[in-house]
Amino acid sequence: MTQTSSPSSAVDTHRIGPIHLAPGILPLHGWTFFYGGFVSIGLLVFITIGQTYILNEHLNIPLDQQGTLTGDLVFWTEVVALLLFIPAGILIDRIGRRPIFIAGFMLLAATYVLYPLAGSSDDLFLYRAIYAMGIVAIAGALSTVLADYPAERSRGKLVAIIGMLNGLGIVMIGQMFGVLPEVFTARGVSGTDAGLYTHLLVAGLAVVSAIIIGFGLKGGVPPTREARPPVRKLLVTGVTEARNPRILLAYGAAFIARGDQSINAAFVVLWGTTVGIGMGMSAPEAIKQATLIFVITQVAALLSAPLLGPLVDRLNRVTALGVCMGLAALGNLAVIFMDNPLGGGTTWIFFILLGIGQMSVFLGGQSLIGQEAPKATRGSVLAMFNISGALGILLIMMIGGRLFDQIDPRAPFVLVGAINILMMLASFYVRAKAPGMTISQVEVERDGMAPPTSQDPWIDPAHRPRDRKT
Repeated sequence: MTQTSSPSSAVDTHRIGPIHLAPGILPLHGWTFFYGGFVSIGLLVFITIGQTYILNEHLNIPLDQQGTLTGDLVFWTEVVALLLFIPAGILIDRIGRRPIFIAGFMLLAATYVLYPLAGSSDDLFLYRAIYAMGIVAIAGALSTVLADYPAERSRGKLVAIIGMLNGLGIVMIGQMFGVLPEVFTARGVSGTDAGLYTHLLVAGLAVVSAIIIGFGLKGGVPPTREARPPVRKLLVTGVTEARNPRILLAYGAAFIARGDQSINAAFVVLWGTTVGIGMGMSAPEAIKQATLIFVITQVAALLSAPLLGPLVDRLNRVTALGVCMGLAALGNLAVIFMDNPLGGGTTWIFFILLGIGQMSVFLGGQSLIGQEAPKATRGSVLAMFNISGALGILLIMMIGGRLFDQIDPRAPFVLVGAINILMMLASFYVRAKAPGMTISQVEVERDGMAPPTSQDPWIDPAHRPRDRKT
């Protein structure tokens, strides 16, 4: 499965199947990154399942207050994250991706140890600060490595694979650990102890993941011909690079992509849980049913990635982003026609559309910023990309939590769908005014490689002349 690229490449590189790796990246580094992609987002997202259980079983928060409290907890998380993304981006550029990745997993482990020990909702706000540091470390390292590792010809496909692994990790970690409270209580364990044991097992997975990343991910920082910029320049690089309209567009994509993912993660589970409890289910049973519809969303995202990834590699990156935003708008606005999230049957169609939309905006935004971010300051540009995502979560979740409690559980999804439409229109505007280089031109400039040949099984050269017109 692992092989070396053909002699036609100007620089000798390795491959993992159809994925061409950037110069200096070994298959071991790639496989370790695949594992990191699988486990990292699943560990980040599990807090929404665990937190819903804590609110109901440990803290007994009234149902009509949980939407607002959930939104406020995410708001506080993103405030802390906003303060840390730029310093983390500088550290990623200065000391490397690996130690930041490891630190992120250890911070998540600490969060999951502390969360079930909360005596009140005020404690959760404190623990969320630790979780925020973990988000910053993992999101920053994951985005930067995702930009580092692929050759340009394989960027969309690698982003798609990582997106699939993200989704698979969310599904498997959510399903495996999400049902544990019910398993424990069925064996006579108290509800609060069941929550504690579940969270300790999740913390153990985070520690094991830190060890794996430490042994297998490439150390150091990528070599570059240019002198590494001083810290002062790194601080402002992310902002000044927004003069490139495609980078500015990618920042906007991060704003809505992270907000979209957070809405799905927080409110799908919360909506299903509150409906289930209202129907007379116990908290563990309601969590189980809510986790099922969340898993359906993530499975749909997972299965759509192999179709969307090659599509992104055939289109101009800006065009691809516009298409992805259109798919996301369809998924989010379709929930207007759904009444009961636990209805089963045709109700699952809405969650399938949500999952496809979530994967679409992830692929479109990551592929565009990965192409456009300069190598020497990539960590700082991606830090600003992540800051934009944090702002999206902060504002959308703060507003969405109140819409959830005071108007309708579907309202947060409609809000995101409206923003998707605005971003789709912005993408088509930038495509007309500043389309940028073709993928093959970027590949020659950045990777020092010859353009793809007809031997490449994933890319038909006939598509290349159409890159500027697609």
